[in-house]
Amino acid sequence: MKAKTLKRLMNIWPPFIGAGIRVEEISPDYQYARVAMRLRWYNRNYVNAHFGGSLYAMTDPFYMLLMMQNLGKKYIVWDQSGSVEYVKPGKGRVVAEFKITEDMIHAAHQATQTGEKYLPDYTVRVVDENDDIVAIIHKKLYIRLKKQYRNV
Repeated sequence: MKAKTLKRLMNIWPPFIGAGIRVEEISPDYQYARVAMRLRWYNRNYVNAHFGGSLYAMTDPFYMLLMMQNLGKKYIVWDQSGSVEYVKPGKGRVVAEFKITEDMIHAAHQATQTGEKYLPDYTVRVVDENDDIVAIIHKKLYIRLKKQYRNV
């Protein structure tokens, strides 16, 4: 699927619409994505800051999706776990950027050739309009070469 198509589909995906999350960019090579969310009446919490679940939701699928596209159909890629550290209240527009490097792709290839699972940790920061960190999200992926492609 082309990155443009995935971006369009994600922007009409009900969980993102309901939280006010907008995918602003997915690069054609699937090595970069930018997601934003404005503070609205329907995504704020009791103290008029971004709801924590929405901050996490805006980061949830992207490392998995980017790695899936870069590794290809020979690989199983899942989110293994995630955690969030809230640094300061999010007000206004917040943004998260995801970057996949050639080194990250190479490490996954190398670690999985004999059939072993690979559990890389990635971190993304959600920042506000002043580039202040609002939240730090840690994602652990599960990556494994499918059985029929393993060198065992």
